[in-house]
Amino acid sequence: MKKTIVVLLSVVCSAGSLTAQKLPIYLDESKSMEQRIEDALSRMTLDEKIAVIHAQSKFSSPGVKRLGFPDFWTDDGPHGVRPDVLWDQWVQAGQSNDSCVAFPALTCLAASWNPELSRLYGENLAEEAIYRGKSMILGPGVNINRSPLAGRNFEYMGEDPYLASRMVVPYIQGMQSKGVAACVKHYALNNDEENRFHQNIIVSDRALHEIYLPAFKAAVQEGKVWGLMGSYNRYLKQHCCHNAVLLNKILKGDWQYDGVVVSDWGGAHNTDEAITNGLDMEFGSWTDGMRDGSSNAYSMYYLADAYKKLIKEGKYTTKELDDKVRRVLRLFYRTTMRRDKALGFLCSEAHYDAALKIAEEGIVLLRNANTKRINNEKGTAPLLPLDVKKAKRILVVGENAIKMMTVGGGSSSLKVQKEILPLDGLCSLLSTLNPAIKTDYARGYVGDTIQSYNGVTVGRSLYDLRSAEELTAEAVEKAKDADYVIFFGGLNKADYQDCEGHDRKDYALPYGQNELIEALLKVNPRLVYVNISGNAVEMPWVERVPAIVQGWFIGSESGEALARVLTGEVNPSGKLPYTWYRQLNDCGAHALNTYPGRWIEEDRLFTQEYKDDIFVGYRWTDKKKIKPLFAFGHGLSYTTFEVGKVQSSAKEMSRNGELSFTVTVKNTGSRDGAETIQLYITDKKASVERPVKELKAFQKVWLKAGESKTVTLTIHVDALSFYDETSQAWKAEAGDFEALIGTAADCIKQRAAFKLVD
Repeated sequence: MKKTIVVLLSVVCSAGSLTAQKLPIYLDESKSMEQRIEDALSRMTLDEKIAVIHAQSKFSSPGVKRLGFPDFWTDDGPHGVRPDVLWDQWVQAGQSNDSCVAFPALTCLAASWNPELSRLYGENLAEEAIYRGKSMILGPGVNINRSPLAGRNFEYMGEDPYLASRMVVPYIQGMQSKGVAACVKHYALNNDEENRFHQNIIVSDRALHEIYLPAFKAAVQEGKVWGLMGSYNRYLKQHCCHNAVLLNKILKGDWQYDGVVVSDWGGAHNTDEAITNGLDMEFGSWTDGMRDGSSNAYSMYYLADAYKKLIKEGKYTTKELDDKVRRVLRLFYRTTMRRDKALGFLCSEAHYDAALKIAEEGIVLLRNANTKRINNEKGTAPLLPLDVKKAKRILVVGENAIKMMTVGGGSSSLKVQKEILPLDGLCSLLSTLNPAIKTDYARGYVGDTIQSYNGVTVGRSLYDLRSAEELTAEAVEKAKDADYVIFFGGLNKADYQDCEGHDRKDYALPYGQNELIEALLKVNPRLVYVNISGNAVEMPWVERVPAIVQGWFIGSESGEALARVLTGEVNPSGKLPYTWYRQLNDCGAHALNTYPGRWIEEDRLFTQEYKDDIFVGYRWTDKKKIKPLFAFGHGLSYTTFEVGKVQSSAKEMSRNGELSFTVTVKNTGSRDGAETIQLYITDKKASVERPVKELKAFQKVWLKAGESKTVTLTIHVDALSFYDETSQAWKAEAGDFEALIGTAADCIKQRAAFKLVD
C-alpha cells in the first residue's frame, strides 16, 4: 500500500529571491509534541477524527491523508510478526515476504530471569515489525498464571507480579526504542480463556492491586508503553475494553497513562460506554450490525457512525472524542511520523542468534538424578548432560520431537522462515559431536496431526494410522538397548491445550503419554523427559524418571537450543516463573473450587470469584504448607553453587531510604554456569494477613568454574507494602521484617532480620 506524506510548503518571491514560510506547527519538528498534537487536532474535521479511532481493515486504522499522517498498521505478537491477511477477510494474503523469526514464547523469556534478554527480545522483534511495515505489535502479555489449565498462559510471564514487572519493562523499552509501539495486554484479569466473552470477574481490591495490576502499572509508569489492549472479560460487570474503574480511574487517572487504549478484536460492545469509559481505538470484528467481510463493516463499529450520529444529535460534545484523538495523534508522532526510526530487518542472522540465546537461557532443568553410568562402568552420575563420547545409540521418542509449534495456538500463530525441530536439532548436533552415534526415532503416540493454522501450512506429515498398542510396542522394542531414551512430550497448540480460546480440560498429559512413559521405564530407566508446553502438567512418574527438562515453546531455534542444553554445550540456567503443582487441587483456584466459575442466570454472565485472593502460586502453597512438585524459581544446573553469608547495609530502614543485602556466590563445580539469586520479604507482624514471603528482588549471575562474585540486592519501602483497602493506597507498617535469600522459593539459603522505622 502506498503511503503518502504531504508536506505543505509555500514560497513567496521577494527582491528576486525565494524565502520559505514556516511549516505548519503540526509538521514542525522543532515544536514540542504536544504543540504539534494540538495544532493537528485543530485542523481535523469531525469525519477525520472519527476515522482515526476505529479500524479500516483487519489490522489497520486510517491516518489523516489530507494532513500527511500515514495509515497505522498493527500486527499480532508477542512472539513474532504474524503473517498478513487480506484487507477485509481472515484469509492469508499469500505474500512471499511475510515470514518471520519466531522468538520463544513469553513463559520461556520469563524463565530466563534476565531483563537484559527481555530488552534484546523487544529490539529484535521491532526490527522485524519495521521491515513488515507495522507500527504496533500487539504484545507483550502480562496476565497472571492463576491456574495451570489456562490456555493462554504460554503468552504471559508467569505467576508473580514482581517477576513479570521486571521482565515486561525492558521488552517495551527495547521495542519502542526502535519506533514501534508495544501494546501490553490483556488489561485486566484475563487469566483463563473459557467463556472469556461472557465472564465477569469478582476480585478484592487488594488482590487486584497486589497481584493482577503491578505488571501493567510497571509497563505504564516505567516502560512508558504507548499502547494497552483491553481484555474480553468483564470486571464489575462492565467490559474491560470500556471499563470506568480500570481505564478511567486507575489507568488514566491514578497512573496518568498518556497512550492509547486499544480494544481487543471485537472487545467493544456499547457505544456510550466506549465513548465515556476510556476506549480510544476500536479494532476487530463481530460488532453489532456487521457481517464478516462486509465492505462497510468498519463504519458500523461502535466508535464509528454511531458515535458521529450521537455528536450531531447533541448527546455528546467533542470533549471525549478530542481526548481520544489526542492520544492517537501522540501515537502517530511516536511511530509513523517519527523520522529517526531504526532500520528494519527480516530474518537476519542477529535475530536468529537472539532467539537462540533467549531459548537457551529459558530452558529449565527440573530434575537430574544420579543413574548408572553407560556400559556398566562403576559409579553413578547425573543422567544429563548426555555423555556424547561414550554413547553409541540414542532413541528419541514422541510426537513433539517432530511437530512444529510455531503454527497454531491462536493469534500468536506465525509463518516462520524456519523452525528447527527437536529431532532434527539433536541429530545434527550429535552427528557433529560424535559421528559414530546412531540416533533412532519412534513416534510413541499420536496426538494432534494438524500442521496448519489460518492458511499457513508447513511441516512434515504427522498422519499415522497405527494403533496406540503398535506405537508403544515399537518404542519399547527400540528402547531396550539404547544408552539414552529422550522423550519429547507434553502439550501442543491444539484446542484445549496451550491455545487461545479454550482452557485445558485436565492436568494430566494427553494422548496416553503417561502409559507410554511407564512402558519405557520398564525396559530402560535411562529416560530423559523433555516437556514441551507453556503450562505445568501432572507427573505421576516423577520419582522414577531421572532427568526432566522444561522445553517450552521456544520458536525458530527450538531444536538447536534443546540439543545444546541436553548435550551440555550450554549449561541450563532457566528458573520456573510459576509453581509446578503435584496435583491440580494444590492450586488455590482449584482447591477453592472457583475455577472456571459458574453461570448466573439472572445476570446472564459466567461469574468467577477469585476466592484465592492474593494467595496465587507460591503464596498459596506457602500458606497451606503444600510441597510443590517444582517450586517457583526452581531450576538446576550442570554445576553447583554456594551462597555465602548475607550482609545487610543496616539493621533499620526508613520510609525514604533503602536497604541492601549482599551475598557472595561461588561456582563450586567444574562447569561455567549461571545462578539466579532471589530475595523474598517476610512481614513478621501485620494488621492484615500477608503471604509468608514475596519476591522483591533478583539477579542472575554468571560464574566460571571456581569463580566467586558479590551480588547486592536493594529494596525500598514499596517492597514492604501491601494495598490497604480502607485508604485505597499502598501501606507499609513499621515493625519487624525478614529478608530471605535463596535460589528458589523452596530453597532459602540466608536470612536477615531488619526493622522499618518511622
